Amino acid sequence: MKILIKNGVVVNYDGTKKANVLIENDKIIAVGDENFSADLEIDTSNKLVMPGLIDMHVHFRDPGLEYKDDIISGSKAAVAGGVTTCLPMANTNPVNDNASITRAMIQKAKECGLIDLLPIGAITKSLNGNEIVEMGDMCEAGAVAFSDDGLPVSSSAVMRAALEYSAQHGSFCISHSEDCSLCRQGVMHEGAVSAILGLKGMAREKEEISVSRDMLLAKLTGGHVHIAHVSSAYSLKIIQMAKNDGIKITCEATPHHFTFSDDEILANAYDTNFKMSPPLREISDVKAIREALKSGLIDVIATDHAPHHTDEKCVEFDKAPFGIIGLQTLVPLTLRLVDENVISLEQMVALTSKNPAKILKLDNKGEIRAGFLADIAIIDPNLEYIYDKKLNKSKSINSPLIGKKLKGMAVKTIKSGRVVWDFEKD
Repeated sequence: MKILIKNGVVVNYDGTKKANVLIENDKIIAVGDENFSADLEIDTSNKLVMPGLIDMHVHFRDPGLEYKDDIISGSKAAVAGGVTTCLPMANTNPVNDNASITRAMIQKAKECGLIDLLPIGAITKSLNGNEIVEMGDMCEAGAVAFSDDGLPVSSSAVMRAALEYSAQHGSFCISHSEDCSLCRQGVMHEGAVSAILGLKGMAREKEEISVSRDMLLAKLTGGHVHIAHVSSAYSLKIIQMAKNDGIKITCEATPHHFTFSDDEILANAYDTNFKMSPPLREISDVKAIREALKSGLIDVIATDHAPHHTDEKCVEFDKAPFGIIGLQTLVPLTLRLVDENVISLEQMVALTSKNPAKILKLDNKGEIRAGFLADIAIIDPNLEYIYDKKLNKSKSINSPLIGKKLKGMAVKTIKSGRVVWDFEKD
């Protein structure tokens, strides 16, 4: 079957142009001015045609915690957000620390048929921080990286070994950068706002110490470390220094960390939907993250989509779990950066598609080009709407943006040549 995407603005990391895109089966076969013949035509006038987004950091809670989300509901939320490839973290129940669980996750996603699911395996068995998993077996099963996300690997010796072994298998480690000895049971950023609210705070330094250590271990081993959800301005200085020295380090930022500061907790009366780890930090940190996105220091935008049941979030702030959902707010919050001239559309594609594909060695993703996989997000940048519970496809609603007006949406998502999301129909 041939599909023609016509009259749209095709955005790649290296340029933007008005063009038609011809798809045959699961591949893009032509991009140009010609009015190609096709079995199905999709008019994308006044819309952006972008590569399907690749989210390197999600939590689908499957297996074991499916009441929050599962691979099916997570996949539906992903394609409704223009995301065609997701990397779920390993902190499931049981933990994804062996090849059989990795295979089962991939198989469930294939049966669902909406996205490519590339599991991240645990670094240590049961996330205990002590014994490294069988990385070779898990890579063969389909794991693409390793992380104990949600918990840091406290032992430098264990993290060193993980970087060495992952490198031997052509993979890498993702660091949840946190020095737990500095957490002090904190529930938000340590600063003026935490003092006003009387909540225990977490200092930036707990992240910065861990980023420093893992940067040095990457220097020692030659392995690749990817720093998850950077939230501190000084962490970015450390990463810049490491990159300048040729150390194999990449990093990601989340939409909530470049959009919100800890002032939101003060302004919104202890709303637990503003509670996440790492916490929302000060405006100076938000500005630093935005500047690092603009300069290209930050490689990837990832959501850290972290669903929790309403009953778990509707408690006192210090008792609520960390995390918010984010797959369907990725596009509008990132487009806001474009509207504010922080990044260009081309940089948006680099941060959400091209760079993740490069890091993950996905040679057929991340671009709208002939020969590439037909993973495409058709985005209406001017569509204004209320992000409500009906539109939300996750099982959970723990987002401070539920009920808010947003601008910009993936109105159609194509995965491997199939339309898997259509706002007008779904």
